[in-house]
Formats: sequence, structure tokens, C-alpha cells
Amino acid sequence: MTPLICRPLVETDITAVLHLDHRCFGGIWTGAGYRREIDSPNSDLWIMALGDDALGNKIGDPSTAIAQASPRHPTHRIIGVGCAWAILEEAHITLLGIDPDFQGQGLGQWMLSQLLMTARDRQLTHATLEVRASNQTAQALYGKFGFQTAGRRPRYYNDDEDALILWRSGLQSDKFVKVLHQSRVTVAQRLASHGWVVVVSNNSHPSPAEFPYFPKESLRAR
Repeated sequence: MTPLICRPLVETDITAVLHLDHRCFGGIWTGAGYRREIDSPNSDLWIMALGDDALGNKIGDPSTAIAQASPRHPTHRIIGVGCAWAILEEAHITLLGIDPDFQGQGLGQWMLSQLLMTARDRQLTHATLEVRASNQTAQALYGKFGFQTAGRRPRYYNDDEDALILWRSGLQSDKFVKVLHQSRVTVAQRLASHGWVVVVSNNSHPSPAEFPYFPKESLRAR
């Protein structure tokens, strides 16, 4: 299996994430902006990156991938980014993007689930975000997690397109836990069928008991 590393952004990732930002958003955030997010105690900024093994060496021992997930061992290409702010009891999702070369494989769904799981860990109770009124693909993704339209911001974007305000409550409910788990299993199965496995690192010392994330079905098939 080839690892995709999901971990918090660190200072040494700035150049790579700016390249991704340009590809996904046309350069919406600056290096200084990303540094502020890294330093902010109220910001959760996650990336998805190709592990070293994606350059040609397959992993056989999950502990190898776990070591590579550490921020002390930066990966080579960032292919996804997501950010959420913790404001009182609310998670405000401010950024979510996947490299165009890797879209359509469920990585956006994984990144969104990571932001929402982190929001749960912070004991936040609801989440909100803005999305382009014309972006049906993104709206369908958010709908999988139970987001509903709560309002509209006229001419919100630089090109004067409206934004829809989406809202999701009940982040601490057992029902939402099941939604997150099923989302993880679905995406992990999809990636495993192509020889990929997501390795999650919450800090510089990930626990082998937790990572990498294999669905039970893929474990039985190995």
C-alpha cells in the first residue's frame, strides 16, 4: 500500500502549500496568512500529502508510514488542504481544496471528515461554511455530512457570485459519530482498491495503535 499522509501543516510546508493554494484557489492565502493559522490556537490546518513511498517504494510495515507522517519528516507534495476556526462553540470551515490532479477520488471527503473530527475533539457543537452558489459538487459533498443551507451572502466572492451559508448542528451526537465513521470507511475502501492508505498524524509522535487507517474489509483482504 502507498501512504497518503494526513497531518497538521508545519512551517516547512509553506512553499508547497502555496503552490497548492495557487492550483486550487488562484492564490487566496499568502505565506504570512498560513503562518498565522499555524500559530493560532483557534485554527486547525490540515494537509494531505504524498508520502515518500509514493515516489516508488511501497510500504510493507505500517510503522514505516507512521514515522514518515511526523512533521519532522516532511513529505514531498501536498495534494490537499483544509482549515477550520474554533469560534465559541462553532467550527467555521474556511478552506478546503484538493489538487486538481487528485480530485474525484474521495480525498475532499476525507479532509472534511478530518476537520469535523477535530471540531468534535474541541467539543464544538456545530459547523458552518460558505460555498459558491454554483458549486454543486461541493454542495453535494457537504450534504453527505448533513450540512443544510441556512442563508445566502449576495456578491460574496471577488467575481460577485453569491455564497450559500451552510450549517450543521449536532457534532457531539452519536448519530454524527456514525456519519463520520461511515465516511471514513467508504473513502478508505475506495482508496485501498487503488493501493492507497491514509496515514493520520495528530502530532509529531503518532500512535501506532491508531494509524494508519485501514477499514476492516481491506484488512481482511490483505
